[in-house]
Amino acid sequence: MTTVDLGWREGNRYTLLENGEVYFPAVRRAIESAKHEVLVETFILFEDKVGQELQQTLIAAAGRGVSVDLLVDGYGSDELTPEFIGAMTESGVRVHIFDPRPRLLGIRTNVFRRMHRKIVAVDSQCALVGGINFSADHLPDFGPEAKQDYAVQVDGPLAADIADYARAALKRRPPRRWRLPPVASVPDGDGGGRLVVRDNLGHTTDIERYYRAGLRAAKRDVLIANAYFFPGYRLLRDLANAARRGVRVRLLLQGEPDMLVARLAATMLYDHLMSAGVEIYEYCKRPLHGKVACMDDDWCTVGSSNLDPLSLALNLEANVVARDASLNAALRDSLERLIAQDCKPVPKSAKPTRALRRFWVGVVVFHFLRRFPAWAGSLPAHKPKLQTIKPASPGEGETA
Repeated sequence: MTTVDLGWREGNRYTLLENGEVYFPAVRRAIESAKHEVLVETFILFEDKVGQELQQTLIAAAGRGVSVDLLVDGYGSDELTPEFIGAMTESGVRVHIFDPRPRLLGIRTNVFRRMHRKIVAVDSQCALVGGINFSADHLPDFGPEAKQDYAVQVDGPLAADIADYARAALKRRPPRRWRLPPVASVPDGDGGGRLVVRDNLGHTTDIERYYRAGLRAAKRDVLIANAYFFPGYRLLRDLANAARRGVRVRLLLQGEPDMLVARLAATMLYDHLMSAGVEIYEYCKRPLHGKVACMDDDWCTVGSSNLDPLSLALNLEANVVARDASLNAALRDSLERLIAQDCKPVPKSAKPTRALRRFWVGVVVFHFLRRFPAWAGSLPAHKPKLQTIKPASPGEGETA
């Protein structure tokens, strides 16, 4: 019996967007062209020059009569001022905050189950998905701490699916067709693609499953770039198995980390993967923030999901998975350039006994990190909520 994947769409056009200097102008152009609807989801929105430009672009769209919704995460965007939000709500922009919580002794308490997606959807015809937040640290003039990252612009039928999902997220439910069991296979054919999400409404492992399906199907080459790399045993096994059967498998990871603990966790897995033939490179020019992969000549993914416990087990994430030769080639060319110009290869360990011990320590740490936040997050007091800011009172909101 043939399984029909209603989330797969053909006939799309994809444009790879590398870093903020390309992504932010593309977002502005898309919103300025909007005639009916703009939906924006972002983990981080700062009140810097990037955030202010987005604010003004959304206000202008609402002023033209366009329906505008902005969803931000209560952890990543908790420093937005009432004045910044109020300027939007008073102009007709609907502002929503996922799981807002006051700080406790200066510490953010809504650590787990973050709304980590980065989506812009315009008129159900154009959508942008990736890992780039609305903050100035994605621009080159930020200096050596500017992030290296990616997004993809989708024009075509898939853009309508992305808009459907973003719209339904405001009602805390997926679109009806998303209720079907996920299919972790990627059909043949150039230009096809789908939105793959990780949420807590029935799609808890979809992104990991698509990565694993791509690895198992790879015949020649796998190239993965990921900022925070600490996946579970099954994905590690598929990586190692691909390398053992003769596929060239390369990982591009952080060499200049913005979180030292993340790099320490990743290095626990190096020896095990390299013993199977996986090549590992560390990007050393600036912090790597990308979450992308390309396999063989057409399979690729661009999105918000890291390959770590938070993204794979807790956060709300969104990736585009596509079978498109041109997008694959553009992404591969960019990653090959980074490897050639700004990466250093990780040498194999000369102490195999120590390497084995480090791997099993890593396995134990992974399972602790993967399960402990879920236990903590299951407490009734942590149930995430969605707050919509009232235009008349920017400092208050109503729970939706």
